[in-house]
Amino acid sequence: MPRQCQPGLDDRCRNQDGEIRRKNGKTRVDTLRDAYGPRFAAGVRGDVKLSTVLQRTGARSVSGLLKKR
Repeated sequence: MPRQCQPGLDDRCRNQDGEIRRKNGKTRVDTLRDAYGPRFAAGVRGDVKLSTVLQRTGARSVSGLLKKR
């Protein structure tokens, strides 16, 4: 049976304590470009992992990365 949840920010589910789940660091940039547009992480190949992009930019989350644009 699929898990039912109230969608939150970016249609993500909330954890048991109510906190919105973070994007997994293993998520590829090309996957995130589907959600955030083709200009997301411009200059980075699509097969690079989110954790690598965050480390290179010094951002702590996708939201922080979007604010740095």
